[in-house]
Amino acid sequence: MSFFYFYSMKRILVTGGFFLSVNIFAQFNVKVAIPAYLADSDLYLYSFNGSKEILQSKAKISNNVATFKIDKPYTGMMRAFFKKSSSSVNMVSENKDINFKINLDSKNKISNVVFEDPTNKLFSTQIDLQKKQELILPALIQIKDYYSTSDSFYKALDSEINSLSKSESALDDSHPFLSFYNRNQKFTQQEKVAELKSEDFINFFSKSGEYLETSTILKPALINFLNVSKTNVEGNVDKLLEAVNLETPRGQTILSELIEIFTTYNMDKLKDKYLTLATNLKCTINDRLASTIQSNKNTEIGAKFPNSVFVNPIHAKGKSLYDVKASKKIVVFWSSTCSHCEAELPKLLEKYDKLKSQNIEIVGFSLDNNLDEFRGKANLYPWINDSEGKGWYSTYGDTYNIVATPTYFVLDADNKIISKPNHVGDVLDYLKVN
Repeated sequence: MSFFYFYSMKRILVTGGFFLSVNIFAQFNVKVAIPAYLADSDLYLYSFNGSKEILQSKAKISNNVATFKIDKPYTGMMRAFFKKSSSSVNMVSENKDINFKINLDSKNKISNVVFEDPTNKLFSTQIDLQKKQELILPALIQIKDYYSTSDSFYKALDSEINSLSKSESALDDSHPFLSFYNRNQKFTQQEKVAELKSEDFINFFSKSGEYLETSTILKPALINFLNVSKTNVEGNVDKLLEAVNLETPRGQTILSELIEIFTTYNMDKLKDKYLTLATNLKCTINDRLASTIQSNKNTEIGAKFPNSVFVNPIHAKGKSLYDVKASKKIVVFWSSTCSHCEAELPKLLEKYDKLKSQNIEIVGFSLDNNLDEFRGKANLYPWINDSEGKGWYSTYGDTYNIVATPTYFVLDADNKIISKPNHVGDVLDYLKVN
């Protein structure tokens, strides 16, 4: 059973800003043929640095064609986010132009993507093949046993099995990133973890070339590394950090990822150890690790909780979190699509009158993409709620170190953090509200 089997996690994928070009011409363009419904939508394109998404470009839309201009070379995975439909499309960049078309279903969600550029045509074909190999191939092999070799259906099954069993690796020779991506999927797949040892992961992290950070492989591979290392997590993490060298950008990015993983899974002892290690580094710190250090400082016990100016508030009389006056505040980060929030927030609602009688106020910050969905849910609760309408691309992640919903903080009258409960029951116990 996986070391993290009982936990669920939503990752924040927010960082960075627009890259300003010093050149007149874009390095490459991404063009998307979009339905008229999205012609007035905000569309964003992100690249990757480990599990963090970096905003590269906002689309300009003309005649139902959205164009993203990328000013710096980039090879790796990218994600286009279509805000109005709360949908996204993953693609591969080889520092060349990308072209595709999207269609929407009856609920205005993306239902079909057709790539026109050679790299993403190949990538789409490979993804389709992998799905068939995982879902269909095992069933076809079982079914074939029920037929005679002389049956025409047996021959058809045999032909399809042979077709699905073929490797497409030869197609990757002219696509080095795709080759790296496909070759190293074994490090991300739980079913293949049993075949690997901690040393295999350490060699992979320390010896991989430049594509590791942009491949989206890093974080799931680190989680599987911790699963493999479960009998000696701390010892193997120490070996890993020594191998990748904390004075290098890769070493610091991996340290940042590990601190965030330990935070997500409430592995506080390990988080505190490696956060202290990060804070005490004497070398130059990269932006990724610096952000992790700062967000943890912002939310440690005793720290003054950073203020938040409301942008889409409900039930709010003031303009910011600091304008809310109470002897204590419960700050909760949630979303309308979070099942754990659905289970826990009603328990706060049951005790809201008692909380108010003790001059305790609740302030919610939603990580919803869709403001209508946010308002529909937030209006069910009598306390203050706000949302940027940017989902996991909101600023809440970097500012408040939010890696999952719901996340709770209890503040005193001066907005200092006095408790960081894990669940709503812990909130009520801390405040002695029965």
